[in-house]
Amino acid sequence: MITKHFSLAAALALSIGLAHAQPGDTPAAEAATALSALVTANHEATLSAQMAGKIKKLHFDIGQQFAAGAVLVEFDCAEAQAKLDALNAEYMGARETHLAKLKLQGLGAAGDLEVTLAAASGERAKSQVKQQEAQMAYCFINAPYDGKVARLKARQAENVAPNQPVLEIVAAAALKATLHVPTGTAARLKPGTPLSISFKETGRKYAAVVSRMNSRVDGVSQSLELEAAFVGNTAGLLPGMIGQAQFSDAAGKRK
Repeated sequence: MITKHFSLAAALALSIGLAHAQPGDTPAAEAATALSALVTANHEATLSAQMAGKIKKLHFDIGQQFAAGAVLVEFDCAEAQAKLDALNAEYMGARETHLAKLKLQGLGAAGDLEVTLAAASGERAKSQVKQQEAQMAYCFINAPYDGKVARLKARQAENVAPNQPVLEIVAAAALKATLHVPTGTAARLKPGTPLSISFKETGRKYAAVVSRMNSRVDGVSQSLELEAAFVGNTAGLLPGMIGQAQFSDAAGKRK
């Protein structure tokens, strides 16, 4: 009786499983070919203050595009500018003193030591000017490359400390995808292998090729990290999106 009841239960469970199965369902091995792919920018950075001071102006807001070299953040450097002006005045005075000593030396009214000391004083004043000019460069945060503002971590009129993050930027024009593939699949791949990545947010499928492959397999997941470069138009894609990547059946097969 026990055997009979067990057989009936097993048959019932099998019939329920078959009833829920759909004709279009794919085996687990085929479903595993769809891999999560994270969109990232080729260049991302968090820019920090190199000086202590008050933010005078943020020239760009979140999402706004800028060109390489553009001033992103400007600090209030009125005091530093005044110090630079004073040092320039001192340098001009030291230089004129040196020239006057040279003229007197030509007339026999100044000795070599006086001229040498005047020259040294001028060089010292010049070096102080250069040092202050280098400090003045910290009054601005310039864009290292073309990109967009991703996040503001400080606001106008706020006082910041040295090395305090001010804003995050991304080079949104150059995008790539990062994904992890099983070691069995990775063995058949190489740079240049084509793939496609689909995104629900845009409803589109984008072409890409493998651009870089990690040299070490992750020991826990037994997967290999690789990067894929998008080919063609990437309209609608933004860093942080996650899509589903698929390799064609013939992709990566060794000849």
